[in-house]
Amino acid sequence: MTAQVSFRPVPTAKPIHVLIVDDDALLRESLEQNLIDSGFTVSGFVNGQDALDHFANVAPNDNGGDLMLLDWKMPEMNGIEVLKHLRARKIDVPVVFLTVLSDQIYEEAALLGGAVDFVEKSRSFAILRRRIELILDRQAQAHASDVNGDSEANGDIEIGVLKLSPGSSRALWQDARVDLTLTEFKIVHHLATRAGTDIRYREIYDLVHGEGFVAGAGDDGYRSNVRTFIKRIRQKFRDVDDSFDAIATYTGFGYRWVADGTAL
Repeated sequence: MTAQVSFRPVPTAKPIHVLIVDDDALLRESLEQNLIDSGFTVSGFVNGQDALDHFANVAPNDNGGDLMLLDWKMPEMNGIEVLKHLRARKIDVPVVFLTVLSDQIYEEAALLGGAVDFVEKSRSFAILRRRIELILDRQAQAHASDVNGDSEANGDIEIGVLKLSPGSSRALWQDARVDLTLTEFKIVHHLATRAGTDIRYREIYDLVHGEGFVAGAGDDGYRSNVRTFIKRIRQKFRDVDDSFDAIATYTGFGYRWVADGTAL
C-alpha cells in the first residue's frame, strides 16, 4: 500500500471525500497521498473517536464524507466499535475495512456490522481504488434510480406480507419495519420481486459489488460474502418475526424468495 501510483483525476464535479481512520501514521499518510493524486479529497484520523467527533461537527448540508476506510485493530476503540457508533447515530457513510486481518470471521463480522467491503492492507492501491469506484458508482446508480425511476420502480410493492417502498428503501414485514441498509434492501427487492425464482450467488454478489468485482479466497470466495449478507438479512426479519422463513436456500446455487413465507 506504500507505493505511489499515478492516475487521472476522478471525473466528478465535486471531488469525492474519503475518510481514513488508522493509527498507523506511515500507511495513513501514504494512502492519503495516493488518493489525493487520484483526484480525491482526504481527511485522516488517528483514532475512531476523532472520526466520530468529525461527524458531530459537520455542517447541516455536509454529509461529512463519501466513504470511510477504517482500520480494525486500533487502541481504545477498534474499527468494529467505530462502525457500531456510526450506525447507532444513523451515519450512513459507506465503510470499507482496510486491515491486516485476513480470517473470514473478521470479514463476516464487518459485513454483519454494516460495512460494504473488507480489503486486506496487502492489496495494491490500484485494487483498493477500483473497489472505491465500484462502491461509489453503485451508490450513484441507486440514487439515480430513486430520482429518475418510473412509477412502477418507485411505487410500493406488496409480496405476501412483505411491503417494499423502493423510493425510500423501506421494508415492512407484517406491517413491522425491518431496519435494512440500502444494500440489504436491494438484495431483498431483487429476491422478492422474483419470488419463486432461484437466484444465483453470483447474481446477488454482482448486485452488491458491481459486475466483475472479485473478493474472497478462491474462484468461489464470493459465496461466503453473499452468505453473510443473507444471514444478516434473515436475522433482521427474525427480529420482527421469529418464524420468518421466506428466504430459501438452493444448496450450491443460491437463494429464492418464497412469497407466502414458507420455505420449500
